[in-house]
Amino acid sequence: MGRRITKVLVANRGEIAVRVLRSCHEAGLRTVAVVSEADRGGLAARLAGEVVEIGPAPAAESYLRADRILEAAAQTGADAVHPGYGFLAENAGFARACAEAGLVFIGPSPEVIEAMGVKTTARETMAAAGVPVVPGARLSAEDDARSWCRTAEAVGLPLLVKAAAGGGGKGMRAVADLQALPGAIEAARREAASAFGDPTVYLERRLLRPRHVEVQILGDAHGQVVHLGERDCSVQRRHQKVIEESPAPGLDDALRERMHAAAVQAARAVGYVGAGTVEMLLDASGEFYFLEMNTRLQVEHPVSEWVHGVDLVAEQLRVAAGEPMSEAARAAPARGWSIEARLYAEDPAQQFLPQAGRVVVFEPPVGPGVRVDTGIESGDEIGLHYDPMLAKISAHGPDRESARRRLVQALRATVVLGLRTNLEHLIATLEHPAFVAGEVHTGFLADHLGQWRADASDRPAAVEDALWAAAAALLAGGGGRGHARAAGMAHPRGSLWSELGPLRLGLPAAAAHAGGEDLRQEDDHG
Repeated sequence: MGRRITKVLVANRGEIAVRVLRSCHEAGLRTVAVVSEADRGGLAARLAGEVVEIGPAPAAESYLRADRILEAAAQTGADAVHPGYGFLAENAGFARACAEAGLVFIGPSPEVIEAMGVKTTARETMAAAGVPVVPGARLSAEDDARSWCRTAEAVGLPLLVKAAAGGGGKGMRAVADLQALPGAIEAARREAASAFGDPTVYLERRLLRPRHVEVQILGDAHGQVVHLGERDCSVQRRHQKVIEESPAPGLDDALRERMHAAAVQAARAVGYVGAGTVEMLLDASGEFYFLEMNTRLQVEHPVSEWVHGVDLVAEQLRVAAGEPMSEAARAAPARGWSIEARLYAEDPAQQFLPQAGRVVVFEPPVGPGVRVDTGIESGDEIGLHYDPMLAKISAHGPDRESARRRLVQALRATVVLGLRTNLEHLIATLEHPAFVAGEVHTGFLADHLGQWRADASDRPAAVEDALWAAAAALLAGGGGRGHARAAGMAHPRGSLWSELGPLRLGLPAAAAHAGGEDLRQEDDHG
């Protein structure tokens, strides 16, 4: 039996909070945003119907405080909670606490979250359901180094030591020989305990140059489970996704159908209700293996929405209220191609060190077939307490090449002044001949752009325009970019400007990241 939802509290921040709020408003639902002190003036707070401040900037004192979020729901009369992704989105205890407080948790049941949240349990459940899994083995806390090595030999080298809880590359170590295994296990345990509060790790065969392909699933309480195609998320850095696309390039119809069927089988095996993702590794021989199930909305969901024409947040709201999924979701044909790039506040010249400071100017691209998911506007302050992603920029076209070209042009039209970003690196990635050919794998960036360095010729023209206009406005005593353009001032492209070298406005304190937190919102491979 369903329950009517009238007011949704969004228990998250940044672009995903904005994304959820907009779908709630389109559905005619009232909204509540919870914010930390750092986010009280953010875009999500400006869009929500009501705002409740729940604590200081550190996530452990705000967005990870389930008690304060539940108090905010009671205070505002919210009857449902949408967790977004990261933070408490895959916390079974939080989902259970919401239910106990009489709130609808917009996600799967606590039991499903619990079962899929521990990767060793998830692997065993999938194997029992007939879904192929990467060869691996549990490790007992009582075992000694000799026992670990015997287990590793049985699994087969090379391998990965992986945290049983969490993800995002934390608590993960690659091992190529048995001599390095004990040290890798101890290091992974320490990191897993620090990041997830659970030191349990396990061994998994390391596939060389695999592709990371995931299938979007949707289930409802009426027994319906469907897939909304697959996404290729192979272009990663430090196990964090950077470029995602749908459909995955280079798959034949038979392989694609087998992967879709396995994902639906996985969802049915656990009685999945809601939107989720079954992540898989695809090796060069065409064999695929279950990696994990993300029991929430993925960061990269826009590319699936582009291709299938389905609002996944709207479907989450319907399903959470006990309604069947929409007819559009049940029969959503794939149309065209979509590619997404993640724009980060980070410095590629300093090993992608996260940046902090004021966004002096943010001008996202506009145009047909272009979508921008963001939680920032010009003037916003970017700190080091959260994931440094500023926006997701995606494009859609009738085929992969048209989508790729459209996304490149969108990135070239994007302006971020005040702090360094990976904008030029994204463009270089999308224009690399191997990417153009669809030859992607999880080592793509290390293989092809490991030595990449930006130069003045890589700077998008829109950024040059903005910098010149801002400088001209300052010299004229004006207030910014619009003033300079109104005065008809243009920069001398190709002359003195090209000799100025890298230029930053705002000169934010770019932060020694070692002293800050790295509480990434996304806890899968990106």
